[in-house]
Order: sequence, then C-alpha cells, then structure tokens
Amino acid sequence: MGDIGKWLMTAGIVLFLAGLCWPLIGRLPGDLFIKKGNVTFFFPVVTCLVISGVLSLVLYLINHLR
Repeated sequence: MGDIGKWLMTAGIVLFLAGLCWPLIGRLPGDLFIKKGNVTFFFPVVTCLVISGVLSLVLYLINHLR
C-alpha cells in the first residue's frame, strides 16, 4: 500500500475516534447559542479553537518526527 493509502487510513481512524468522543465533549463554555422564538443559532467558537489547536499540534509533531 502506498503512502497515500496509509495517510487516508490514519485520517479515517482519527475521524472515527473523534466522532466517538464528540458526544462526551458536548458544548464548551464560550460557544454561541442564541434561541429567539422559532430561530436557533449555534456557532461553536471555542470548540473550533480547540480542534484547531489539537490539529496544529498533531501536524507539527508529525512534521517534526519526519
């Protein structure tokens, strides 16, 4: 199997594990949730920042270990 196949399998496993952990994380403090009447707006600001930080760290470590 080529390098791309290994990367795709690794990415799939990581996404699968993240999907399993997602209900445990839930909404973090700082996520915007506004409900007025029949309109609901949800924007996960802090969740996006946490995911970005974790992905940046993982990619940095992968690049550093090469």
